[in-house]
Amino acid sequence: MRPKIVAANWKMNKDLSEGIQLASEVIRRIQKAKKRSVQVVLIPPFIHLTTINRLAERENIYVGAQNCHEQALGAFTGEISALMLRSVGVTFVIIGHSERRQYFKEDDTLLAKKISIALKHDLQPIFCCGESLQIREEEKPIAFVKKQLSASLFHLSQQEMSKVAIAYEPVWAIGTGKTATPEQAQIMHEAIRMQIREKYGKETADNIPILYGGSCNEQNAKKLFACPDVDGGLIGGASLQAASFISIVNSF
Repeated sequence: MRPKIVAANWKMNKDLSEGIQLASEVIRRIQKAKKRSVQVVLIPPFIHLTTINRLAERENIYVGAQNCHEQALGAFTGEISALMLRSVGVTFVIIGHSERRQYFKEDDTLLAKKISIALKHDLQPIFCCGESLQIREEEKPIAFVKKQLSASLFHLSQQEMSKVAIAYEPVWAIGTGKTATPEQAQIMHEAIRMQIREKYGKETADNIPILYGGSCNEQNAKKLFACPDVDGGLIGGASLQAASFISIVNSF
């Protein structure tokens, strides 16, 4: 049975004090709920990772990073390597978020390298894919997302692929308040799973978690998570308040 994952991507929000307060409140609410059927992942800014991991590890809450460099080490001022992340207890890392693609011009070839280096250092990538509003209006979203997957993931072995999580994030729904309908989300998630099945076989496809990542919130999470191929969410704005995030966690 594939895992259910709800991951909180704080993006560039919360200073250290605010981050500790938010993480502590999330942990307190999870302790109270005693809900353990869902893997909860906190993905704060880099400077928070060590401190928040110390808080989270006692409660079986995972900590992730928002990015990593494609090289293991070297003269790359301002960058963070997968090895560094692993050394401070990070378990997950987001690769290919639409904001990284848009603002930092990360392309499929670069993302393929990042996926490989993350796996080499025992990090579980959350690989993001998704289409713009223009692509959707041209009625080509599935073909576009399939191209993203094949270009950045299909160099992996079957064993490596089995360690990847995927997040479908329709770019047109990120930070806009718009959300894919459950029907739209399910169609895309099913298409992603079928493509993985064609490449890697039924067992691998059936066990890979595919998350929804486009303005998922406490109002729509339950319907989205009820879709057979939606295995959780990569949560942005709604993860910045403990109550709303825990409501999403409890939507399964």
